[in-house]
Amino acid sequence: MLALNTCGRDEHKHPRLWTIGVGYRYQPSFRHFVGTVEQKQREILGTQILNIYHLVDLSIERQLTARWSVAASLPILFAHRNQLYNPRGRYVVNSIGDVSIGGRAWIFKPPTESGDNISVGMFLKLPTGKYNATGRATAANGQSIVATADQSIQAGDGGTGVALEIQGFKRIPLQSELYFTATYLFNPRNTNGVSTFRTARGETVMSVTDQYLYRGGVGRPVPKVRGLAVSFGGRIEGVPVRDAFGGSDGFRRPGYAISLDPGFLYVRGPYTFSCNIPFAVERNRKTSVADYANRRHGDAAFADYTLMFSLSRRF
Repeated sequence: MLALNTCGRDEHKHPRLWTIGVGYRYQPSFRHFVGTVEQKQREILGTQILNIYHLVDLSIERQLTARWSVAASLPILFAHRNQLYNPRGRYVVNSIGDVSIGGRAWIFKPPTESGDNISVGMFLKLPTGKYNATGRATAANGQSIVATADQSIQAGDGGTGVALEIQGFKRIPLQSELYFTATYLFNPRNTNGVSTFRTARGETVMSVTDQYLYRGGVGRPVPKVRGLAVSFGGRIEGVPVRDAFGGSDGFRRPGYAISLDPGFLYVRGPYTFSCNIPFAVERNRKTSVADYANRRHGDAAFADYTLMFSLSRRF
């Protein structure tokens, strides 16, 4: 997020201590990759998987001091998947996700003389989301069964985790700012015991995976349009092959997507609206632990783009 000064002239005399927000993420995934090689034959043969992913994130933050704040977020997932292999079916998952609760702190007490600053945060992720959602499917013998929805559209993962984040900004010439964000979710639980309906060695149950996101770029205000700023940068997000702590068994699709990340931010009074549309430039489905054991390389479906926007209000 571009770190513009969103405070009013009297913000420090009469600070707004609460911020409530809603975020939205839309992501259609259908391009299959093995490593960095796109499996174009899947589209030609009509065997590609389509995931439609809508995620609404509700958040609240309380400023305790000029440096310290506490926050919580509740994601709500609406997802659809057409699965063309066994068990074949259409899966729909509508559920709350895993709640996060924690806090952030600025390294330097704001406002700093230079306008630069860095914040660090720690959040506890609780297993409140449904991680064993099912759908009506058709088995290989044609029998109608109830099967577990794919890991990619489960609202939760069944693990308690800790997310660490660091973000900062630095003013540079031409009224611009450099920004960066890094977030890593540590999920020490190995597997969650939910069946995947897969028969390959090591893939019968779902893995509980770490996740990461790194972003950076530059932003600047738009001349003669008060409160409006544009930004451009890059981002990489994904799932590692092996977790930092705990086991990495079970089925997972490790890999990453690197994207160009244009966006804008608009501030009006206590309201802040932002929008980003990352476009993927590299996608890599890496070899999982189970893949190594089975001497093969699985694939994964990635999106061409993601639409994200958020609206928040301070009071």
